[in-house]
Amino acid sequence: MPRNNELKKILLIGSGPIVIGQGCEFDYSGVQACKALREEGYQVVLVNSNPATIMTDPEFADRTYIEPITAEVIEAIIEREKPDALLPTMGGQTAL
Repeated sequence: MPRNNELKKILLIGSGPIVIGQGCEFDYSGVQACKALREEGYQVVLVNSNPATIMTDPEFADRTYIEPITAEVIEAIIEREKPDALLPTMGGQTAL
């Protein structure tokens, strides 16, 4: 798929804390999404409430927010960052 030049900044919502043995696929897919988006030249803003996940490593996103994943927090980050797109599908049920 060709790069959409109208999009510059993408907000990716992570899954937050997970139960041991469940949900690690969200962390993996989130990291892969961050890497792919950055390789395509998009600026990635990540929100995740779990500081222990590899997804919050500084090398994967241009800006990382370690905040509760609530509607109010996401709205405030959207207002501040003004992303061109939102990618909630890497966060499982929490992000949706």
